Amino acid sequence: MAVEIEKKFLVVGNSWREAAAPGVFICQAYLANSDKCSVRARIEGERAQLNIKSWNLGVVRLEYDYPIPRKDAEEIIERLCQKPVIEKTRYHIEFAGHTWEVDVFHGDNDGLVVAEIELDHPDELPAQPPWIGREVSDDPRYYNVCLVKHPYREWSSLVPDG
Repeated sequence: MAVEIEKKFLVVGNSWREAAAPGVFICQAYLANSDKCSVRARIEGERAQLNIKSWNLGVVRLEYDYPIPRKDAEEIIERLCQKPVIEKTRYHIEFAGHTWEVDVFHGDNDGLVVAEIELDHPDELPAQPPWIGREVSDDPRYYNVCLVKHPYREWSSLVPDG
């Protein structure tokens, strides 16, 4: 069983950019979204994959990734997936023995910047960089599967950074 343990946070300011590795553009879209799971196609740089993730929002979820040819992913996203497509640039940042992923969203979700960290267990408390804001792991609005139906640009009042 593939288990993902991940926490999400808002990002405060731009100081994170100083420590970031070059970003990779990601395009992903959803084939299916039910009360049990979501199924998405993702292109990340030159790699592509199908991903199945359990629907329960929170820190611990089931997740399965399957590599596919990039050309197949492009066709799946274009012809079979829900719109809008999620577009973002992902940056990796090493801090205190952990790798943080900072996602800068584009398109319908422009202006949203979220940091994620994968953990070994749900109670782990890693040191947080100074640019980490409020935790949003339990807020469904910040999950990519929800950003498709309710893009950030349509939120009636923007959420403070922390």
